[in-house]
Amino acid sequence: MTNTTNSTDRMPINDSTLTSFDHLIINANLATFSAQYGFDIYNDNQSDNQSANQNKSTPYGQLENAAIGIKDGKIAWVGMYEQIKPHLNHYQSEQIKDVDGNWVTPGLIDCHTHIVYGGNRSNEFEARLQGASYQDIAAQGGGIVSTVSATRKANEEELFAQSEKRLLALIKEGVTSVEIKSGYGLDLDTERKMLKVARTLGDKHNIHVSTTYLAAHALPPEYKDHADDYIEQVCQWLPILHSEGLVDAVDGFCENIAFSSEQIKRVFDVARSLDLPVKLHSEQLSNIGASALVAEYQGLSSDHLEHLAEDDIKKMAASNTVAVLLPGAFYTLRDTKLPPIEALRKHQVPMAISTDCNPGTSPLTSLLLAMNMGCTLFYLTTEEVLAGATVHAAQALGLANKGKIEVGCDADLVLWDIARPADLAYQIGLNPIAGIMVQGKWRETV
Repeated sequence: MTNTTNSTDRMPINDSTLTSFDHLIINANLATFSAQYGFDIYNDNQSDNQSANQNKSTPYGQLENAAIGIKDGKIAWVGMYEQIKPHLNHYQSEQIKDVDGNWVTPGLIDCHTHIVYGGNRSNEFEARLQGASYQDIAAQGGGIVSTVSATRKANEEELFAQSEKRLLALIKEGVTSVEIKSGYGLDLDTERKMLKVARTLGDKHNIHVSTTYLAAHALPPEYKDHADDYIEQVCQWLPILHSEGLVDAVDGFCENIAFSSEQIKRVFDVARSLDLPVKLHSEQLSNIGASALVAEYQGLSSDHLEHLAEDDIKKMAASNTVAVLLPGAFYTLRDTKLPPIEALRKHQVPMAISTDCNPGTSPLTSLLLAMNMGCTLFYLTTEEVLAGATVHAAQALGLANKGKIEVGCDADLVLWDIARPADLAYQIGLNPIAGIMVQGKWRETV
């Protein structure tokens, strides 16, 4: 039997392999975001003394006139359309998707959301329009605490019904993996309820949901002036919920209006004892050493980062901690302090982008709009925001098999009716989605 060389994989592929896929996507342009195909977002920032033999980077890791072979829910082959063309007669028509030159990206990943919550805080939006600050609203009993009250009152079915609408909005724009945090319960029963709803949302809609325990989000009213006592409860609840299979990672809000780095460290120590990864809401309003702390624990991500210092960026780079940028909150709060994008680039810290969907400071359910905001508000490139919603978002959730198109990765893919990848960040309000594949199966788009 003759061998066909797959130049993109640089390995021999035999004819039997090319005739054994469950599904084929052909005549496609791919934005792979894979280093195997030249994706290297920091190539332009590297030294001029780099080896002359080093491969030149390819924007988006793109392959034109390409094809993908899918088997058992995984990407089994990536190559050129001409390579698979002689073997198409081995497949039924329903196994082949000819996309007529349209673009395919990895499934989008929203790596920082609070979409499970009860109630509505549009009154706070009105108050901010009249000059009230985030801190003013929190001091008057609004903010997170008001959502806590509504979430505690909602039963599991009511909470699911409210949250499902937000998830569906994300799915319609090509999100195939999402992180969902707790943190609006602030007691054991409601934190459990939120995490159970998050799991149920993923099960019903057949997408990956990473659940994050965020009980260290705010101080509940019953613990007013007793933050250390509350943190002790947070530490006690974590092993319980983890034993119930409800926790994938642990988060906290490290800020002057929330919890100190020493208090968060107590929670992180429990997470470490359970072998759970950590992440942190950091440097949104001030710098009290939060990113340095999460880097110390080899954390997955540090999120917000408007007040991030360069010394802490160096620590994030050393620990391979992702910087998760949240332009929706920046926009909603009318912030003027930009995250230190140039310093993050300088130290080659991977940057993810997310909606931060939450009821108070980022009621945003469009990852495409978040990408546009990342460009227009934070001066990111289109390649940076698209990587931030795919490969770097996957890294921020510890998902090694998602966020890129390469052999062995999950076949979570999105087909777009666009002329070039930049269109996904450039267009505002237009959803150019033409198809979604999750775990190797095409699903209905709405």
